[in-house]
Amino acid sequence: MRLALAQLNPIVGDLEGNARNIIHYMTLANDNQADLIIFPELVLTGYPPEDLLLRPSFLRDAMIEFESIRRSAPPLFTCLGLPRTTPQGIHNSAALFYGAEFLDFYDKCTLPNYSVFDEKRYFSTSVRCPVYQWERWRIGINICEDLWVRGGVPMVQAETGEAQMLINISASPYHMGKSEFREQLLRHRASQYGVYLICANQVGGQDELVFDGSSLVISPRGEVLARARIFDEDLLYIDLPAAPMDRERLSPPDDHFVEPGGKGLEYLEEHLYLDRVELPAALITSLQQKAQKAALKPRIEPFPAINASIYKALLLGLRDYVRKNGFERVVIGLSGGIDSALTATLAVDALGAGAVTGLAMPSPYSSAASLEDARELCRRLKIRLDVLSIHSLFQSYRETLEIPFKGLPEDVTEENIQARIRGNLLMAYSNKFSALVLATGNKSEFAVGYCTLYGDMAGGFAVLKDVFKTRVFELSRWRNSLGPDDGPIPENTMVRPPSAELRKDQIDQDTLPAYSQLDAILQLMVEEDLSPKEISAKGFDPVTVSKVFRWVDGNEYKRRQAPPGVKLTPRAFGKDRRYPLTNRYRPQFR
Repeated sequence: MRLALAQLNPIVGDLEGNARNIIHYMTLANDNQADLIIFPELVLTGYPPEDLLLRPSFLRDAMIEFESIRRSAPPLFTCLGLPRTTPQGIHNSAALFYGAEFLDFYDKCTLPNYSVFDEKRYFSTSVRCPVYQWERWRIGINICEDLWVRGGVPMVQAETGEAQMLINISASPYHMGKSEFREQLLRHRASQYGVYLICANQVGGQDELVFDGSSLVISPRGEVLARARIFDEDLLYIDLPAAPMDRERLSPPDDHFVEPGGKGLEYLEEHLYLDRVELPAALITSLQQKAQKAALKPRIEPFPAINASIYKALLLGLRDYVRKNGFERVVIGLSGGIDSALTATLAVDALGAGAVTGLAMPSPYSSAASLEDARELCRRLKIRLDVLSIHSLFQSYRETLEIPFKGLPEDVTEENIQARIRGNLLMAYSNKFSALVLATGNKSEFAVGYCTLYGDMAGGFAVLKDVFKTRVFELSRWRNSLGPDDGPIPENTMVRPPSAELRKDQIDQDTLPAYSQLDAILQLMVEEDLSPKEISAKGFDPVTVSKVFRWVDGNEYKRRQAPPGVKLTPRAFGKDRRYPLTNRYRPQFR
């Protein structure tokens, strides 16, 4: 039995384009004598389609495209993810068909409703667990979260239905370490139930989310037999034996393996029922006629190291956001600092140097070194740099505000005016040249509000939004290690103390703790939800911890208005971490 895992990068809502890509991959698989091709969850619509699912016309059009795919399908079994409507509601479904002959729908039973997932908003649950008899194989099909919770669908299919293979179609988004953890979970499930486990995962960027792919085939002993590329479309083949191995449970069902999914979504097995489905004999005969084929050696693509993985995720998220939203160019404000330098480097690596413009906007407080570093960066990246001084614009603002501000000392107001002038110029470039503005802020700045609303926060996408400042330095050094020569980012940019340069002799540490300390506190607060007392108990100064909590809690309104950015952590600002804007709760040291 030759399986083909089609790891696709769909565009949400592009039903016709996604359908063309699906047919293309079906044709490739058939030409390579595949018996079964498996596509990811909701591949026809892209994931997540969000409130498009509330439009009846969208669901009707999706079903029209599905019928078009089925009518033009080559003679192979296909498992395809799509939404469908029944009298019970909207379902997240997997369609099984052979050529043009429809066989069955499986409707997802376990709906995730935590972190970035809102599936209970849209979908109705099912309780039917089909197992398909295919020659000597018994095969269960399930969808993403079905496999992440203990018990439930895979247990009914493998234990009651005696399935020897479980096919899981998935749209499992990336965060740091997720690819490796997902594989650990799948290996555990395979050995737990003594089954071959096949997972076809989506790839690509969708708004804040990045899907890493890393589709897998796992043996009943928990061994990785094949792994698709990470962060790239792929068609992964594997030949499985004509007859399944004898089932052997290698992991006990009551083990203590802990997975992050579920959040109390575990199904009691008595809520579900098994449905045995015999595939038509005529299709089995057709399958047997394709049986003579030269064996393929399966691929096991490697996982990159952590900084390489993060960088690839940022590249994919940035490239897909720009291209899928119809932009050809981006413009970036270059300060000579590390954040804008890494953002520009990512943009060139993702889109090409010809698609990137840098805009340096020196103010009275900008140093000559900063402008020189921006010039050197653009020389190394081979991108255009325009220099627009904001001296006269800043003076005009001062003169306009001279009477209402008379007698008042200069403060953060004048600092923010400079940032907002720059934001205005960037947006003018965006309008005139149809170029998307890339904001350059990082997670440390967004967390504590060390950024200017309608100033350096202006833009259509913030690629470093979920990257702490310390990680920005790590990624910059890692990227420079790849070359050419000394790499794109000037050494002076990485060694000079970070500064917004909005007042004389300003550096970030005038206001903030050292980034190594700040990021460690933010990690414990934002990612792990520890209290001030718990964080201080780990050796951090209580006064500093209190300041960080006050800054983070007081700047929710800024983050709510920030541009979207690539999600890299389990608690990214935006869909993951949602706090009220009006909020008087302040945690105490008790």
